[in-house]
Amino acid sequence: MTTTSTHAKRASAGRPRTSNLSRAEQLRLAKQTQRAREAHAGQTEARLKLPGALAKRLMFASRQPGFLDALKQMLDTETIEVDRYPQLKLLCWNRRTRFLIAEDAWSLYERNWRFVEADRLEPMEQRLIAMLSARFGGGVLHG
Repeated sequence: MTTTSTHAKRASAGRPRTSNLSRAEQLRLAKQTQRAREAHAGQTEARLKLPGALAKRLMFASRQPGFLDALKQMLDTETIEVDRYPQLKLLCWNRRTRFLIAEDAWSLYERNWRFVEADRLEPMEQRLIAMLSARFGGGVLHG
């Protein structure tokens, strides 16, 4: 057998090429398409720096049924989206933040209650204030 016939056998061995693109280019395009599908579905990658053991635990938990609902519930308890609450938004007129931690929201309501138009509180904001009051103020608003 000659050298040329050996090369011919090696080139034809294995799976036939179905694309003229290199493997690296195929993978790059596949990843790009995946990101576009995820963006269209409203998904965003959130990168976090966590201790190794906690990161592994979070990755495991994220694959369990009900994880997203539990995460949303925890975030709703710990962080407040300012734009959802009109009176709170007015109190944050001088802040350039979209979110507050719950305790900061409570402090804002407490310190600035005189500026809150209590008769214009929407039911959702009333529930927020009641929840914050129970959690941080012993059920009492000292404003």
